[in-house]
Amino acid sequence: MTAPLRIGNASGFYGDRFDALREMLTGGELDVLTGDYLAELTMLILARDRLKNPDAGYARTFLRQLEEGLGLAAERGVRIVVNAGGLNPAGLAVAVRELAERVGVPARVAHVEGDDLTAAHPGSLAAHAYLGGFGIAACLTAGADVVVTGRVTDAALVTGPAAAHFGWRPDDHDRLAGAVVAGHVLECGTQATGGNYAFFGEVPGGLGRPGFPLAEIHEDGTAVITKHPGTGGIVDVGTVTAQLLYETGGARYPGPDVTARLDTVRLVQDGPDRVRIEGVRGEAPPPDLKVGRNRLGGFRGEVVFVLTGLDIDAKADLVRAQMADALAKSPPKEVRWELVRTDRPDAPTEETASALLRLVVRDAEQAVVGRSLSGAAVELALASYPGFHVLAPPGKGTPYGVFEAGYVPQPDVRQVAVLPDGQRHPVPPPAATLALAALPPPALPEPLPAGPVRRAPLGLVAGARSGDKGADANVGVWARTEDAWRWLAHELTVERFEELIPESRGLPVTRHVLPRLRALNFVVEGILGEGVAAQHRFDPQAKALGEWLRARHLDLPEALL
Repeated sequence: MTAPLRIGNASGFYGDRFDALREMLTGGELDVLTGDYLAELTMLILARDRLKNPDAGYARTFLRQLEEGLGLAAERGVRIVVNAGGLNPAGLAVAVRELAERVGVPARVAHVEGDDLTAAHPGSLAAHAYLGGFGIAACLTAGADVVVTGRVTDAALVTGPAAAHFGWRPDDHDRLAGAVVAGHVLECGTQATGGNYAFFGEVPGGLGRPGFPLAEIHEDGTAVITKHPGTGGIVDVGTVTAQLLYETGGARYPGPDVTARLDTVRLVQDGPDRVRIEGVRGEAPPPDLKVGRNRLGGFRGEVVFVLTGLDIDAKADLVRAQMADALAKSPPKEVRWELVRTDRPDAPTEETASALLRLVVRDAEQAVVGRSLSGAAVELALASYPGFHVLAPPGKGTPYGVFEAGYVPQPDVRQVAVLPDGQRHPVPPPAATLALAALPPPALPEPLPAGPVRRAPLGLVAGARSGDKGADANVGVWARTEDAWRWLAHELTVERFEELIPESRGLPVTRHVLPRLRALNFVVEGILGEGVAAQHRFDPQAKALGEWLRARHLDLPEALL
C-alpha cells in the first residue's frame, strides 16, 4: 500500500498570516506544503505592479517567508508548491534560486507557464487561463524542491502533487476528483479549521488563532482533512462543509483536469479534528479553460456624509437635493446613493447616534468623478444640514478594475513545465473532454411534519457561507441535522431566498440541491456588478451575504429550536 501523501496549506490569499509557512513546517509531519496567493483582485494588483516594473508581477511576500522556510523545508524533506508566481512565474523562479544561493540552501526550482493570454486580449491589464495540476506534477516528477506557478486553479496545488506521488493518469477521473475536493477545502487556509465559520462560538476553547489545514491524500483519491496537533480551531464536518460550499455552484464542479461531482461527496467525522472525504466521483473535464481578464473599468469617486441625531431621512434628502446640481452639470455614467442606518434613538455615544449617507459615482473620465464632485461636497460644509461632516476629505477619482470571465479551447493553451534543469516540458491537454450539462434535480427528503412554529433567525438552524465569482455571488446553506435538512430543503426555495435577500430580486437566482451534504447552494448572477475591484456594493465580495441571510427571520419549526 502506498502511504498517504500529507499536503498542507500555508496561505489562503496574498496577505495571509506571514508566520504560517514556518508554523506548518515545524508543527508536524508534511510531505508537501502549498500556498494559494492568487484571487481575481490579486491578479489586478499584480498587473498594476507589472505596469510600474516589468520584472514584478509576483507575490513578494512569499520570498520573505521562504527566506526562513527554505532551510526548514530542506531539513524536513518537504516540497513547496505555490501559485505565488502570479503574472511572472519565471521571474519568481529566478528570485527563489537567488534566495537559495544567498541563504546557502541548495534547492531545485521549477515553474509552470503558459497561462498568460494577455497578448490575445487587447485592452486587458491581464488575461490568464486557469491551468490544471499536471504541469506541477511534471516539475515534481523531475525532482523539483520548489514549484512556482502562475494562474492555476486553486485545487491544482493539491492535484498536481497527488498525481506525481501516486502516478495518476489524466483519465483517473475519480482519483483526481477526490483530490480536487480536498484541494478546494485546503485552498482558503483557516476557513477549513473554524475561520469565518457560522458557528464559531462552538469552537472548543474559542477560535483564537486557528491552525492551517492539511490533507492526507490516499492513492484511491479519498482524503482526511486535519491540522497539526495542538493548533487552534477545529476540523469537523461543519467546517469542511462550509468550505466545500464556498465559491461553488451546482453538482458539477468543473476544472481543467476533471469535473468533480459534488453530489457524490461524503463527509465522515474520523476522530477529533479529522474529517474523511470519500465517495467522490469525477468526469472528464470540459473542453474549454476558463480565462480571467482584468481591465481598467474607469474612475470612481466616493463621499460619505455623516448624519447625526434627529431627522436622518430629511437630512439625507437635503444632501441629495443639494448635490443634484453638481451631478447634473457633468453627469457621471453611474450614481449610487445608499443610506446606512447605523443610528439608534437616545444613543449613548455620538457615533451610535449617526448614520452614513454614501455617494458613489463612476465614469470613464476621471474629471467627472473627481474635483468637480468633491468640490461640490466640500462647499456644503457650512450650507447644509446641522452637524455636517464627512468621513474623509473627498479627493480625485481613483481608477477601478473590472474582472470578466471568458473561455478558450484547452488545446489553444500551451502549458509548459520548466524543469529544474531548464528543460521545457510541454503538458498536453486532456485527451477526453465532456461538455458541462445540468444534472436533473435530486429527490428531496420527506417534509418535516407540520407543527408549531416560532418567528426567529434562520441561523438558529442553518449555517451559511458566501463568496464571489466575478459579478456573481454564491450562498451555500447547510443543515446540521436530518430534521433540519427536511425542513430547509422545502422551505428555502428561490422565492423565499429572494424574499429574504431583496437585493437578489430581478436577478437570475439558481438553487442547487446537494442532499449528501444536506446543503443548498444559491448562485445570484450579477449582484456584484463588474466584480470586486469595481466596489459595486457595500460588501463587494459578498463575504457576509450568507450571514445576512442567517440573520433574517422566518417561521421556524419549534421542534428544531
